[in-house]
Amino acid sequence: MAMNLFDLSGKVAVVTGSTKGIGRAMAEAMAEHGAKVVITSRKADLCEEVANGIKAAGGEAIAVPCNVSHKDQMENLLAVTRETWGQIDILILNAAVNPFYGSALDIPDDAFDKTMDVNIKCNLAFCRNVIPEMQARKDGAIMIVSSIGGLRGSTVLGAYCISKAADMQIVRNLAAEFGKDNIRVNCIAPGLVKTNFARALYEDPEIAKIRADATPMRRLGEPEDLAGIAVYLASKAGSWTTGQVFCIDGGVTTTGEG
Repeated sequence: MAMNLFDLSGKVAVVTGSTKGIGRAMAEAMAEHGAKVVITSRKADLCEEVANGIKAAGGEAIAVPCNVSHKDQMENLLAVTRETWGQIDILILNAAVNPFYGSALDIPDDAFDKTMDVNIKCNLAFCRNVIPEMQARKDGAIMIVSSIGGLRGSTVLGAYCISKAADMQIVRNLAAEFGKDNIRVNCIAPGLVKTNFARALYEDPEIAKIRADATPMRRLGEPEDLAGIAVYLASKAGSWTTGQVFCIDGGVTTTGEG
């Protein structure tokens, strides 16, 4: 019998920020491929809604609310996951913030600090908590959802883009250090995807058309466009892939436009 390279049966996946948009699409794809999925975000009712949807479709999921910037909530999320399913095989860090839009000269210190804390420090904290158990099993997959903004200059999203560039470096560092333990660490960098998080960048139809026309594939992304790469990186198919940044952007970064 041929091996299913994308089968995630028996694996446990924690996906932060998984009640909407990209995180939800990734979580649902994990479940569709057999993983047991932990749905988490700040809002308990939304966590339950998404988890129940997965279960109604025949998958396995639990809901554990968590504000990733609170260490005690992060530790509870991971503890509940281990108590329920024993281990964490796949960690997808999708939760992020962008509290400021404007010139680098105008960003308040608290907005800058919040961006760095949630988008960088919290991601590293999750990794530090989960990597030891992956080392013990000699197996694990970690993904950080970054942005193509981490590869480009920005006049209005400067702090956010700094944080996303840092996420790419976290991935390279961890991949280099823990590859010997068969832990794969990769970065997914979306282009402009139609989510609530990015609404300010596309809700004006004229701006959306300009952005789409500057994209080689002539459309903006949908959350589901990011699901496949996550399944690949979590599965046997991605078993020799680590330390990489995957731009899922309809080709925008090939042209320098968009």
